[in-house]
Amino acid sequence: MKILYVLYMFILLSFTVQAQDELFDLFEEDEPTTDYAYASFKAGRVVYGHSVENPASGNLIFMIQHNFGALNLGAYELFGLDQATIRLGLEYGINDWLAVGAGRSSWQKTYDGFVKAKLLRQSTGAKNMPVSVSYVGALALNSLRWQYPERKNYFSSRMSFVNQLLIARKFSSVLTLQLTPTMIHKNLVPANADKNTSFALGVGGRLKLSQRVSFNAEYFYYPDDQTTLKRTNALSLGFDIETGGHVFQLHFSNAQAMFERAYITETAGEWGKGDIFFGFNISRTFVLKKPEGFR
Repeated sequence: MKILYVLYMFILLSFTVQAQDELFDLFEEDEPTTDYAYASFKAGRVVYGHSVENPASGNLIFMIQHNFGALNLGAYELFGLDQATIRLGLEYGINDWLAVGAGRSSWQKTYDGFVKAKLLRQSTGAKNMPVSVSYVGALALNSLRWQYPERKNYFSSRMSFVNQLLIARKFSSVLTLQLTPTMIHKNLVPANADKNTSFALGVGGRLKLSQRVSFNAEYFYYPDDQTTLKRTNALSLGFDIETGGHVFQLHFSNAQAMFERAYITETAGEWGKGDIFFGFNISRTFVLKKPEGFR
């Protein structure tokens, strides 16, 4: 009988404690959580310029960037299809906020590299941040033979550097806009009147058309008083198409080069004259390191 009495009291106590816990739960407030914006863009590029997106930690992206010749070359050049400019690149996500990349372009036989770091992430809830901000530091090395080999040339003259802030806001699941203030430094410039250090402002965005397709656009304003080169501002329009592990970016632009210094400061094509280059980016992701806890 004592055992039954003890068992009865244990069961009664258990129900009492459970009832108290459920009552306290009614009065407890849920702890605030932070919701981060994700997939502001589908790829690491808006069109030519960097977006705020990084490769995921441990992911390696192989990128093929290809531009044909200008459409106004006519039927003899098959409206530019007989010509090509290409860049091959690799990008790797070191962790959730830091990525590095390198590439080689046929334009001026240029090698380039960059580091991209996420500084702020757009979020709501416990942490409210209206924009995402990333930093890009890039360098480029022109490996063409010296134009005047008889004079003394310096290796440093081949180098140029770019610093950018990427400031993006995802307004909805459909629309993302980004501002890209940019500083460019060239160790060697064409004339004394050219500035070694100059500035530009990029603006771009993504408009989602369907689950896998978006329309992208970007424009870089570069004041003409910073250079003596005959040039225009780069305007690029395109479409992103996501297909599993690949992202295809089809685009039209008056810029032919595909690294920062060249398409921002040295674009010479004019849309109104038919200097329009059709091209594409293909990104393929390889998972080299799985996240912790993932089997």
